[in-house]
Amino acid sequence: MDQLGVAVVGYGLAGSVFHAPLIAADPRLRVAAVVTSSQERAEQARAEHPGVRVWPTTDELFAAADDIDLAVIATPNLSHAPLALKALAAGLPVVVDKPFAVTSADADEVVRAAERAGLPLSVFQNRRWDNDFLTVRGLIDAGELGEVRRFESRFERWRPVPKGGWRELGEADAGAGILFDLGSHLVDQALTLFGPVTELYAELDRRRPGVQADDDAFIALTHASGTRSQLWMSSVAPQLGPRMRVVGSTNAYTVFGLDPQEDALRAGRRPDDGHPWGTVRSEKWGIFGAGDDLRPIPTAPGDYPAFYAGMAAALLDDAPVPVDPRDAVETLRILEYARHVAGPAEP
Repeated sequence: MDQLGVAVVGYGLAGSVFHAPLIAADPRLRVAAVVTSSQERAEQARAEHPGVRVWPTTDELFAAADDIDLAVIATPNLSHAPLALKALAAGLPVVVDKPFAVTSADADEVVRAAERAGLPLSVFQNRRWDNDFLTVRGLIDAGELGEVRRFESRFERWRPVPKGGWRELGEADAGAGILFDLGSHLVDQALTLFGPVTELYAELDRRRPGVQADDDAFIALTHASGTRSQLWMSSVAPQLGPRMRVVGSTNAYTVFGLDPQEDALRAGRRPDDGHPWGTVRSEKWGIFGAGDDLRPIPTAPGDYPAFYAGMAAALLDDAPVPVDPRDAVETLRILEYARHVAGPAEP
């Protein structure tokens, strides 16, 4: 089978752990090129993807990209929109890691450029394929919760001392901070499940010395559907709350712990290694029911590979892209408004 050649622009955590392994696991895609100026990362890419071409700059990639069919932008947030525009100008379909851009205006510009060029464009909102999210979506679609009244969702960590890196130590205007990092996922999940927002409340704080952007945040959304979403993201939570708690008119669902796919990818596991992927043991299932009638129910398997399977289908079968970039623009508008409502994160 002929495979589409994919260029991964940036080979740090996002490019090497989240994008390249999922691309390589899809039978219709291959990691054909990597852009990195780091010799160490270049050697890593060659070891992990035999035959890959490594370029130090995007100019060199785009000048010699005859066998490239898709560009994946996995660089720091501030460069997402400029590099996406550059790839589109070179005639390439594009996937952009989240957040789509550092402003909704920049993201809008990329969407318009893709529309003018007639090229597919998507945003890597991989946590639409988390096991807990898929489980909740299945319960909602089946009507098992009744009318959903409240959606609580958390990404919390206990990291009192920053690990370093631009996501923690960079400036908020450059897309650093927990609001744009984890909030991009939480807001996207809430909008996907419950639709447009009519009211918003937000809190942003800087809790740790040396951190320049928010590391502790809360957003409350009122959806036009009537559902209220409460979203927590924190690096300084000594005890972690439920990953999700969904309260309906007839039943509720509560689940603790994170989807295992990120840890599996970080540990070097791959979706095509022949072992079950995205599953958890029964003792980690969430609890469903009402009153005293509570029971654990199976957690749906997580499925990050579905994103790049969807991109292959968009490029080869004229299917829609797996994540509409307009959804990511709306997520950015919510994040921008949250920052406006909360004001600058204070220490």
